[in-house]
Amino acid sequence: MKYKLYILFALVLAGCQPHLLDTVPNDRVTTAIFWTQEKDAVLACNALYNYLEGMEIFSWDAMSDIARPNQNFMDEAYIVKGTFDPLNGLIETRWNNAYKGIRAANYFLENVDKVPTEDTDLVARLKGEARFIRAYLYFRLGSVFGGVPLITKTISIEEGKALTRTPVSGIWDFVDKEFHTAAGELPDKAAEPGRITKGAALAFDARAMLFAGRYDKAAEAAKAVMDAKIYSLYPSYEKLFSYDAEDNSEVILDKQFIKSVQANNAFDLLAPYSQTAAGNIVPVKKIADAYEMSNGMPIDAPGSGFDPKQPYKNRDPRLGYSLYVPGSKLPDGSAYNSVPGSGSADAVGYKPGSTKSGFNIKKYINKEDAADRANCGINIILMRYAEVLLTYAEARIEQNKIDGSVYDAINEVRQRPDVKLPPVTGTHTQEEMRTIVRRERTTELAFEGQRFFDIRRWKTAEDVMNGPSYGMTYVDGSGRLVTIKDEAFVEFFDPKRDYVWPVPQKEIDLDPQLEQNPGW
Repeated sequence: MKYKLYILFALVLAGCQPHLLDTVPNDRVTTAIFWTQEKDAVLACNALYNYLEGMEIFSWDAMSDIARPNQNFMDEAYIVKGTFDPLNGLIETRWNNAYKGIRAANYFLENVDKVPTEDTDLVARLKGEARFIRAYLYFRLGSVFGGVPLITKTISIEEGKALTRTPVSGIWDFVDKEFHTAAGELPDKAAEPGRITKGAALAFDARAMLFAGRYDKAAEAAKAVMDAKIYSLYPSYEKLFSYDAEDNSEVILDKQFIKSVQANNAFDLLAPYSQTAAGNIVPVKKIADAYEMSNGMPIDAPGSGFDPKQPYKNRDPRLGYSLYVPGSKLPDGSAYNSVPGSGSADAVGYKPGSTKSGFNIKKYINKEDAADRANCGINIILMRYAEVLLTYAEARIEQNKIDGSVYDAINEVRQRPDVKLPPVTGTHTQEEMRTIVRRERTTELAFEGQRFFDIRRWKTAEDVMNGPSYGMTYVDGSGRLVTIKDEAFVEFFDPKRDYVWPVPQKEIDLDPQLEQNPGW
């Protein structure tokens, strides 16, 4: 009887409160409780930052001619060797992550105005950040896939099955417009470290327009960043990628990380095997040879003073700041020795995890991370002022508008206090200046995720991405010069096919209206 009374009481109570059983789901955030206060808008915008690249920048370089995957089973290796297809997992992941971020940005922009607030500057800034991230993702999609579906609102599953590809020119139109709109909504200086600014929007527009071959727009956007007088080169290239230099005057945008909270695995991914790290991405001979002599001459120029038996002597200091070469000091204080047969854990051929080329990447390797190699808090720089200077110079060179400002931009990078290469002087032809600025980009921005895209927009990939992989040159026991050559790792690039990636096969299966790229 007692239980019957309890049931009757519950039924009566429910009848008196008709909405008692209309509960809010506790396994998700719904519009019933979200977009109701300012902090909702901030939190939603913060979530979009997850879609900015971080560790992925190193993967791009592993698919270029200046670095390689250290293991043949990595997805990047299949791409470099030309043995991949539309089912490749890396390609599918890059496509999916970009469109997840685009959907999230679209959803944010459609809902943020629901937040009751009088702080219109806050809402404008957050919109600018969302627009930037959406443009950033479309820039990345366009640069690797060409034309892609241009989606600027949230869509249904059925709508997603009927999308068509917007020509890549339309993607560049959208990216340019979106970065400029974002620039008008963003502040000159970041409200917090790591937040997107007006300078970031303009700098990335300059990068995107350079890739698109719209050199007038690239030069204009880069010049706007330069004229703002907000950014300047950090005096030490050697320390630029250290914890002490985080958030310095050169950094325009980075992806922020915090140990044990939002960590990355930079040390484990890049450091030499002797440091009990995976070292999965390693430099190759081409980048080591690209650095000039300290007198400013290429190593193959007559009279340069290059000694093949002492190949790292009197070189551009950025070589030793960016690569571990024989004799470099390791995080544990020992000397790096990758010469085959040396007995070091870093010797080529010592273990499967030892470098295949005789080099390892030094940028972003900090001894503070040695004890917990996959728990690094170092920020990953996505844009810095040196790139803006080189973008401006290259865009002007391609326009054949070479004046003193072009030389000044290049020389400012070359004459950083701890680099101090001789300035570029005299009168050079457009072709000579093109060679100069391309070499400068290669060495200054090595292992920062730019080379993959540079050799594609220059249409030189078929010239530099075919043939065996070469590593360091060393003196063997008999005094002979020997160059490491990995016969098992042969690069292949088909210019009729490989300047764009295939659309992932799963996307074609879901939406037959998506046309596949030629050759795939």
